[in-house]
Amino acid sequence: MTTVLIVDDQPLQRYGFRMLLESQPDTTVVGEAGHGAEAVRLTAELRPDVVLMDIRMPGMDGIEATRLIIAAGGRSRVLVLTTFDLDEYAHAALRAGASGFLLKDARPEELLSGIRAVAEGDAVVAPAVTRRLLDAYAHRLPGHAPAAAADPRLAALTEREREVLVAVGRGWTNGEIARRLVLSESTVKTHVSRILAKVGARDRVQAVIFAYDLGLTRPNPPG
Repeated sequence: MTTVLIVDDQPLQRYGFRMLLESQPDTTVVGEAGHGAEAVRLTAELRPDVVLMDIRMPGMDGIEATRLIIAAGGRSRVLVLTTFDLDEYAHAALRAGASGFLLKDARPEELLSGIRAVAEGDAVVAPAVTRRLLDAYAHRLPGHAPAAAADPRLAALTEREREVLVAVGRGWTNGEIARRLVLSESTVKTHVSRILAKVGARDRVQAVIFAYDLGLTRPNPPG
């Protein structure tokens, strides 16, 4: 059973999410929060598997709430909800430690599969969306410099693992990586798992950001 905390300042939105989640045999809603500070408190108290986090809320927003929840070191993982025209907020939430994000107009089955994926330790940002997000916003990040040679985490990677990390940073799917590097998908999955462990990334999304931060992958030029 996957336990979920719903965080949204709109009561009707929370009600809709609750109705959807409680219609499923494998998910249950353990609480609701209407703002970030309440989300942080309830996460510590209820220890949900997944926090379904809105971003724009009065008082503490979802980005700061995500940062505090992740910094507390608990087991809860954060899935951010955003709108298509607020990609910059989603990117900030990912850097704060969220395991991914979905658009608020996602289909019910997409939301449910996203929650299940996050609960299992995966990330739920589609590669194409990851690529667009980072292309648009990574160059704005402070300290975004090609510091790969100086980072000790990369020294632990094999040459092949580094190739795979660069490919992950470009937003390629496992299938795309397998085809381009002439590997089986199961081998790619093994490489990705080892990369996450070696660089200390929580999930694939954090590995993408890691690759950008070190300059292994650069944003596409505008235009």
